Amino acid sequence: MLFKNEVIPLQMPDAEVIYYPSFFSQLETDQLYQDLLQTIAWQQDDITLFGKTVPQPRLTALYANNNKPYSYSGIDMYPKHFNPTLLKIKNKVEDETEHTFTSCLCNLYRNGQDSNGWHSDNEKELGERPIIASVSFGAERIFHFKHRRDSSLKQKLILNHGSLLIMKGDTQKHWLHQLPKTKKDIGNRINLTFRIIY
Repeated sequence: MLFKNEVIPLQMPDAEVIYYPSFFSQLETDQLYQDLLQTIAWQQDDITLFGKTVPQPRLTALYANNNKPYSYSGIDMYPKHFNPTLLKIKNKVEDETEHTFTSCLCNLYRNGQDSNGWHSDNEKELGERPIIASVSFGAERIFHFKHRRDSSLKQKLILNHGSLLIMKGDTQKHWLHQLPKTKKDIGNRINLTFRIIY
């Protein structure tokens, strides 16, 4: 059951970003987190950065309702079919956003040293103005934005257990985002990024 909490539009020029701090109820959030931890086929791929190949600092998995692959940072991912837990989350996200998503990139950050550097979700298979619906479970993490051209334009927020962050419009064209490392002693965070792959 959806927990109707506040909806926060972030004040970011050249972007459309909306944050739902408590998209799922506490009880449902806890159950979904455990289900995802146990049922997603987590894997660790190698990534090449600045000419050096290293293990990616998080575990990932790709799920979809089709067979279309997704490629980023030199990694080619091929999807598995949505499982019941992902479909349950997907349906609620689609009801709220009024968009139908084809794919979900799942990320498992095992501790504060797992991270995701500055990037935008602007791969060609996502289309001109992609909508990304990002759901978070587990440990709270700080999420950063910065404008591509104006270094004075920055934004950060804490992604709560059970929250939803929507990025749409020209957000990926004009802004970068990251999930930085932290020295805090924290546990797992699961992030599901629903998207439409053409």
